[in-house]
Amino acid sequence: MTSTNDIRRSFLDYFGANGHTIVPSAPLVPHNDPTLMFVNAGMVPFKNVFTGLETRPYKTATSSQKSVRAGGKHNDLDNVGYTARHHTFFEMLGNFSFGDYFKEQAITHAWTLLTKEWGIPAEKLTATVYHTDDEAFNLWKKIAGLPEQRIIRIPTKDNFWAMGDSGPCGPCSEIFYDHGDHIWGGPPGSPEEDGDRFVEIWNLVFMQYEQEANEIVSELPRPSIDTGMGLERIAAVLQGVHDNYDTDTFKALIAESGALTKTATDGDHKASHRVIADHLRSTGFLIADGVLPANEGRGYVLRRIMRRAMRHAHIIGAKEPLMYRLVPSLVSEMGVAYPELVRAQPLIEETLLREETRFRKTLENGLRLLDEATVDLTEGGTLPGETAFKLYDTYGFPYDLTEDALRSRGLTVDRSGFDSAMAEQKAAARAAWKGSGEKASDDIWYDIAERLGGTEFTGYAATSGEGCVVALVKDGKEVSSASAGEDVIVITNQTPFYGESGGQTGDAGRIMSPAGCVNEGLHLTVMDTMKPLGRLHAHVARVDAGTIEVGDNVRLEVDVERRNAIRANHSATHLLHAALRKELGAHVTQKGSLVAADRLRFDFSHPEALTHAQIAAIEADVNAQVRHNEDVTTRLMSPDDAVAAGAMALFGEKYGDEVRVLSMGRGDDASYSVELCGGTHVRATGDIALFKIVSENAVSSGVRRIEALTGEAARLWLTERDDKLRQTAAALKTTPDDVPARIAALVETSRRLERELAEVKKALALGGGGAAQAAGPEKIGSIAFLGQVIEGLDPKELRGIVDQNKATLGSGISAVLAVVDDRATIAVGVTDDLKGQISAVDLVRAGVEALGGKGGGGRPDMAQGGGPDGDKAREALDAVKAMLAAVPV
Repeated sequence: MTSTNDIRRSFLDYFGANGHTIVPSAPLVPHNDPTLMFVNAGMVPFKNVFTGLETRPYKTATSSQKSVRAGGKHNDLDNVGYTARHHTFFEMLGNFSFGDYFKEQAITHAWTLLTKEWGIPAEKLTATVYHTDDEAFNLWKKIAGLPEQRIIRIPTKDNFWAMGDSGPCGPCSEIFYDHGDHIWGGPPGSPEEDGDRFVEIWNLVFMQYEQEANEIVSELPRPSIDTGMGLERIAAVLQGVHDNYDTDTFKALIAESGALTKTATDGDHKASHRVIADHLRSTGFLIADGVLPANEGRGYVLRRIMRRAMRHAHIIGAKEPLMYRLVPSLVSEMGVAYPELVRAQPLIEETLLREETRFRKTLENGLRLLDEATVDLTEGGTLPGETAFKLYDTYGFPYDLTEDALRSRGLTVDRSGFDSAMAEQKAAARAAWKGSGEKASDDIWYDIAERLGGTEFTGYAATSGEGCVVALVKDGKEVSSASAGEDVIVITNQTPFYGESGGQTGDAGRIMSPAGCVNEGLHLTVMDTMKPLGRLHAHVARVDAGTIEVGDNVRLEVDVERRNAIRANHSATHLLHAALRKELGAHVTQKGSLVAADRLRFDFSHPEALTHAQIAAIEADVNAQVRHNEDVTTRLMSPDDAVAAGAMALFGEKYGDEVRVLSMGRGDDASYSVELCGGTHVRATGDIALFKIVSENAVSSGVRRIEALTGEAARLWLTERDDKLRQTAAALKTTPDDVPARIAALVETSRRLERELAEVKKALALGGGGAAQAAGPEKIGSIAFLGQVIEGLDPKELRGIVDQNKATLGSGISAVLAVVDDRATIAVGVTDDLKGQISAVDLVRAGVEALGGKGGGGRPDMAQGGGPDGDKAREALDAVKAMLAAVPV
């Protein structure tokens, strides 16, 4: 049997041997299309190449592109597990021509690979063409020798592809495989085309025309090719099965799921095991590419996928979290082709375990809340859709589980109400969503970059230099000049200014005339530097004097003090990252950062708050590396070589053909920190001078944030706290070293005085110091009554005073109130001979009501309660006496 891994490799090898550059899969998070949440097709990473906004050093390419369809219009989620070919995650094999070859060679490659390299019988294959595409029709006859009845003309848009209402477009030619007449269905275009006998395995897109507003306006000057073949579908064909889930990768994952849960993988649990296997793949790859579960955006979709799989684990009876235990099988099956899975395995497992543990509690809570929401419904009743949506949206309780739980009780759910509430929520989410690429593309930057090329950055080695002004942008438009008082964005052919990226803020400084220039009066203040497209360094500036024009030679000077502070903070984040992994574990990965001149902020994956001991250990580790004062070294390597050499990469980040590998610090066998980074850094770790963590807190589920200071900012922070310590010592009339002991002594003295005061108050209450004691008990009817109000008495002393009063009375009732901070607490005691006539609980409740409180409780011989209105303490005693007076003698 040909394995899925072999099929992927042979596809890439075939096109590689035929002059195509093998391009690694792009991350699932798109970097060049703000309209997409996830990469959902093989051509997405090449979109700007096809439109002409970007150029590559090759004209033909091939790839196996990771893709996810689980949100937006490309949403296969609800079908997964119940059909043979729906997946949330899939791999798209493709070959691409950017103005090189066209239809004839594309069809030749497809036919050669399918029939000669892979040995698929020609009689099993059928091709479709757009109904007016005679050229493709004739090429299929010529190249493949297909009879005309197996070259089907399709008049619908199924065979005409467009990037959008405007842009490149062209006819398609789809290739179908006939799985045999034992399966119902007919060829494309027939009445039975929706059957499963004929399955599309490859789509060849001939980008031939330019359209505007859905109307073809011209032919493209460079016709191109974009193809897509689902790896899972072709694997089914080559492995002799009809169902994608019967291919080797899925069979291995499903078998492991069955083994761990000790359940059959067919029968009633067949769909559940398929859901788990499919969703495990999408979950693992999304986490590896930097997506973590959240309540909005991509994280929301990931969490929905995870919870759907976890619900099916619950359905098949998994008693413990299951998904994280399947990750080793996923890595074993796909880790060789996608090493990011291997690197991210600890994080994937940790995330799945945490989410499934939490979701199991969600299921328990959801079932309980569902019981409460349906308590008044009888058989045949309907749960309001709004209630079902609240269970789903607020508590994470899936709709289909709500439906399943109610079905067994003869109840239904108002699906239209649920859909309406969901639609409102989605509309709000879309309005709040900011886009899905790194930044929405702006044509002006593409125009400049394509016309002039990118900016050469000279700032790794220098903080000043000269450059030529190649473009000026004002109010979103290119201009030829800008004068004093105007704000303008300046693009030069080279610059020492670092453009904001990778969490590092952009440089500030000044632009001026070079020495000896005729335009000597020119001066601009640079407030910030951006990095559009990752290629241009755009200086955001204000013209202070003179006029700047395109073509001017200028001198650029970075604010050196600010730059030094930024690079110290940036290098400190690398050391911090390494220290976090050393202290907390390999699951820690960077989830974001801010490197500014005044501080650094570092977000990282970790499920719980750090302890004081952990923070102290991390801080000490970083400062030890600072004291070692090791040189920071830089190497340029390919991304694969860098990762193989131990470099840490931010999963999902986009890297070029060469990356900068930063090594710093002294480890046991190698450098303490090795990371891919394009930012500016210190020359030696000692330049950081000092590192101080000032806060640690949560950002979102599973993500923590550390804020820290370095160098002078850290020294000033410590100096400020030292000043406050000295001020405290002066107020305590002691030395700073003795402040802890002095405060401990004061606290102990305060507690002792509080105890002594309480004893004095108690003694006064019991020893005749109170007015009630001096006057003696009063008679209410025939019952002796002793009532007292004592200011500042600890309420915990009340019962002891009441018990002693009862002993003094012999027969009677004692009521004592303690008033503290305007609140009163009352205790009432009744001697044993009277508790049959009146209960202390009743008397206390009368007093509590007078105090503005409610309740009060205890036993017939002793009860206590309280209220917020201490000013009415006497009224509370009167209420007790009034109730006592009403007791029949």
